[in-house]
Amino acid sequence: MRGVTLLGWCLLVSAGLVHAIEPGPSSDTQKQTDAWLQLQASGRAASPIPQPSSPVERDLSMQRWLNSYQHPIPDFFKQDTGGQVSNGGSGGN
Repeated sequence: MRGVTLLGWCLLVSAGLVHAIEPGPSSDTQKQTDAWLQLQASGRAASPIPQPSSPVERDLSMQRWLNSYQHPIPDFFKQDTGGQVSNGGSGGN
């Protein structure tokens, strides 16, 4: 029973120490990124000049998209197929 009481006390103390993260950006870089994303989503900086693509560009784009379906999606990816993964050390793995 003592273990349960100790566990309950620890949970109570830790709950008081945990604070919620303030909403919104936490750094200047994050604020700038958020501002760019908001600007992009709002369309306020969109060009007033239409930029249509030519029929040839549209056909090439469509063909590239259709060609992407020629490669089957595997059920899983084998780690060793793509080569070695470095762990960041200087050991040369």
